[in-house]
Amino acid sequence: MLLFSVLTAAIAPGLSLLTYFYLKDRYDAEPLHMVIRMFFFGLLIVFPVMFLQRGLMLFLGDLGNQPFLHASVVSAGIEEILKWLVLFFVIYHHTEFDEPYDGILYAVAISLGFATVENLLYAWAGNASMSFMLYRALLPVSGHAMFGVIMGYYMGRAKFSDKKNLQRKFLVMSILLPIFWHGLYDLILGVEQAWYWFIVPVMLILWYGGMGKVYRANNRSPFRFVKREEEVNL
Repeated sequence: MLLFSVLTAAIAPGLSLLTYFYLKDRYDAEPLHMVIRMFFFGLLIVFPVMFLQRGLMLFLGDLGNQPFLHASVVSAGIEEILKWLVLFFVIYHHTEFDEPYDGILYAVAISLGFATVENLLYAWAGNASMSFMLYRALLPVSGHAMFGVIMGYYMGRAKFSDKKNLQRKFLVMSILLPIFWHGLYDLILGVEQAWYWFIVPVMLILWYGGMGKVYRANNRSPFRFVKREEEVNL
């Protein structure tokens, strides 16, 4: 029974956050099967991420244990690049990606799929307690969601920009900014325990900025005016 409770606690945060962001799509809800598909892509990339991280650590040797390099390259770099590749090659050119907020929703789905498997691995292999799973719900799972918001927001800006130079700029931002924030997050948790309290303002900044991006992405929806016209006609 305890194992069932811990496994449920490992899965629930990712699904809850995904539902939250799905309901934030104000003007043109995405097909649920597409969101679930992206979530499962996130589940699947855990294993190539683990393989690449292990290979890079072997290649770097003792250098791979250096906190900044490990946080920014081994951890954040590999994880965010693989998420970005899935988002760009699977959904960026898809017809269902038809408004800026879709970038956020699909990126969050990939990120939360990844975070859910990561949670399950911690719960299964580490005999995690309920308090530990609560910690992971508040920090790692929530953090992955915010990295997804940042990635998806700028992917959406790139998708709906008319100028090629702006598209390139936003695509670069869609990978560099999640790596920066993810790396900062991992660096804080990977150094001395006295640094742990810095994670609180970092998470507040991420959530405040993330919700602002959700609001701005929805306001850029081409369906916003169509919905308002329908409401007026009613």
